[in-house]
Amino acid sequence: MLDTVAQRSDIDTLMNEIGREAKAAARPLGFASTDAKNAALEAMAEAVLANKAAILAANAADLKDVESSDMVASFVDRLTLTEKRIEDIAAGIRAIAALPDPVGAVIADWGRPNGLQIERVRTPLGVIGVIFESRPNVTADAGALCLKAGNAVILRCGSDSRRSSAAIHECLVTGLKKAGLPEHAIQLVPVADRAAVGAMLRGLDGAIDVIVPRGGKSLVGRVQSEARVPVFAHLEGLCHLYVDASADLTMARDIVVNAKMRRTGICGAAETLLIDRNDAGRLLAPLVEALIAAGCEVRGAKDVCASVLGVALASEDDWRTEYLDAIISVALVDGIEGAIAHIGEYSSHHTEAVIAEDPKVVDRFFREVDSAILLHNASTQFADGGEFGMGAEIGIATGKMHARGPVGVEQLTSFKYRVRGNGQIRP
Repeated sequence: MLDTVAQRSDIDTLMNEIGREAKAAARPLGFASTDAKNAALEAMAEAVLANKAAILAANAADLKDVESSDMVASFVDRLTLTEKRIEDIAAGIRAIAALPDPVGAVIADWGRPNGLQIERVRTPLGVIGVIFESRPNVTADAGALCLKAGNAVILRCGSDSRRSSAAIHECLVTGLKKAGLPEHAIQLVPVADRAAVGAMLRGLDGAIDVIVPRGGKSLVGRVQSEARVPVFAHLEGLCHLYVDASADLTMARDIVVNAKMRRTGICGAAETLLIDRNDAGRLLAPLVEALIAAGCEVRGAKDVCASVLGVALASEDDWRTEYLDAIISVALVDGIEGAIAHIGEYSSHHTEAVIAEDPKVVDRFFREVDSAILLHNASTQFADGGEFGMGAEIGIATGKMHARGPVGVEQLTSFKYRVRGNGQIRP
């Protein structure tokens, strides 16, 4: 017990020092020039490409550690780096460099009858803590996004990706040094002990301004329940796809298969397919059979099982499950009203899509479904900051405060007011 207490004390000391260094770095970052930040990002991208072999070797060691574990395929996929994925990481950093600098941007301005001129201006949040699992690319995405928005960041990766994340982090520090920016602007927690997460959730003695969790339900649940600082919550992607009676069948088939099967392990993958009962004779079998032909396991309600061969009976838990695998649940619903009711009961408020040609159906879906991202006649796999033109994202926020949807550079800023006068005094 004494050893455990001493160890936790050592970790708290380490983490508080990391917090102090991040806070010290955040101040000069807040007014760093766009050119300096972009130079750092370009140097980071170059370092990632130059160290491709070292990153792949580190990733191979991480993958070897999980070989004998019972990790699901989607988890291993998120952990795996390839040459193409490393090139994509570098391209993502460069895409962030190409974005407009949000810091100092005037969001709104207006004048008052007394002559005061008021501006609302974007400003960095300060120090951001990012806690993530399995995805080593988040090291680069989060580090680059936070830097562009003028924030220092403390990254805590999962133990499964510690070597890969460390190799990428070295490249980010190289970029900071080359541009003359403080190297502690992007820090990676060097210990795997879960006590480090607890220290971050307590705010590191006031150093952390916001926490962003990126991982499974248990991690996000812990963050939400224990955090003493604001949280940009990314809960889970229990995404729904509704196919209306007015849908074009060919389009619907293509979208349904892509939304589920393009990459099954991402949070934008469709997990539940809802089909309009009013046209089930035309829609149900072709859509389900296309999924099965693509290698997807289909679990359906009783009427779905009775209509299409090869469908397993879904349980109540299936409607609440983010599979992150080649599995989908299917239900027939009574039109748009039934779809909205089902989504309202089971959704995680991440991403939902409607396939329909009837504009009244689309308008009602957009008006009444309360999720961060809504799509019409497009795959749910577009729920991604890069696809939104944000360069990259830290995650998809499913809450409603401050940031919602893809969290990119603009969402990593707050604002302040600048008020200009010419001698006004208040009577």
